[in-house]
Amino acid sequence: MKFSGDEEFPDLSLHNNHMAKVLTKEIYAKLRGKSTPSGFTVDDVIQTGVDNPGHPFIMTVGCVAGDEECYEAFKELLDPIISDRHSGYKPTDKHSTDLNFENLKGGDDLDPNYVLSSRVRTGRSIKGFTLPPHNSRGERRGIEKLSIEALASLDGEFKGKYYPLSGMTDAEQDLLINDHFLFDKPVSPLLTCAGMARDWPDGRGIWHNNNKTFLVWVNEEDHLRVISMQQGGNMKEVFRRFCVGLQNIEGIFKKHNHGFMWNEHLGYILTCPSNLGTGLRGGVHVKLPKLSTHAKFEEILTRLRLQKRGTGGVDTASVGGVFDISNADRLGSSEVAQVQMVVDGVKLMVEMEKKLEKGEVHRWHDPRPEVKRNRQPITH
Repeated sequence: MKFSGDEEFPDLSLHNNHMAKVLTKEIYAKLRGKSTPSGFTVDDVIQTGVDNPGHPFIMTVGCVAGDEECYEAFKELLDPIISDRHSGYKPTDKHSTDLNFENLKGGDDLDPNYVLSSRVRTGRSIKGFTLPPHNSRGERRGIEKLSIEALASLDGEFKGKYYPLSGMTDAEQDLLINDHFLFDKPVSPLLTCAGMARDWPDGRGIWHNNNKTFLVWVNEEDHLRVISMQQGGNMKEVFRRFCVGLQNIEGIFKKHNHGFMWNEHLGYILTCPSNLGTGLRGGVHVKLPKLSTHAKFEEILTRLRLQKRGTGGVDTASVGGVFDISNADRLGSSEVAQVQMVVDGVKLMVEMEKKLEKGEVHRWHDPRPEVKRNRQPITH
């Protein structure tokens, strides 16, 4: 604070992220003297976006939260970013949460000849702790301790084992790598500049159930990353396990007086504003070799509120016409609604693929009148 706002204002002249679009000298001057109760400042919020001017293919967010209070303390900056990132979501809007898996219609009838695997994942933040960009070693270890106790008490289909990254044996590491469960030290500058690689691998770990269909990452980008998955196209079963397991875990944390961060405006609070709301990504690996080369493929995805990746994750290419197709939305609609979008959209695209295989060509039209055509596609 020994220097003026103008002297401290970052050079964003070459930047292309949501933060750089929103941050002005006026907003910066108003917020630079503030901090949350845990000591997170607006400069901490924007640092990753300052250090990373942009991405050649994806409009990145350019900021992170260091604690739950950030979204209120720095709302002059974060509200416009959230609106820009989430298709005009307003500060007065309220988020919808629905984890009743019985409300999902269908999902158990996706053709396994085309849909190779299904998964649903989300993040959760534990109340009473700061978030990964800001937490101390003791906090991170406290989160891990609570998580180990909570996960160890699960039984039935959720009974499993925790593997701490510190002190993991070579055999355990090889097993987790072969199962594609192991997460590595963050190397993306988006994460390292946000402070998420500090003290690696202290306080981090992986838990999975004995069936290897329900997985929890501890202290990665969020306090918890919860994943339900299995081979084939039974998204209904994957979503059921996701909802039941997630609610079981939250119930145990509440008994320790540490529920999950949530409010009616932003839904579940997570580190990156892109994941506010449900934090949910429901996706399938689906074979679409003919549809994916059709001129209308991108438009179809946009209208169905879906997004595509290669099967190796963001920025990877499709192999053999297989794509990872998932919901585009996070904030403003419920978990059930977002998974329903995936189920209905993928089913429709598989039907299109089958018609193209038979040489049938039709002018495609959106069969669902409720789809909002004025919304823009979202990428993470």
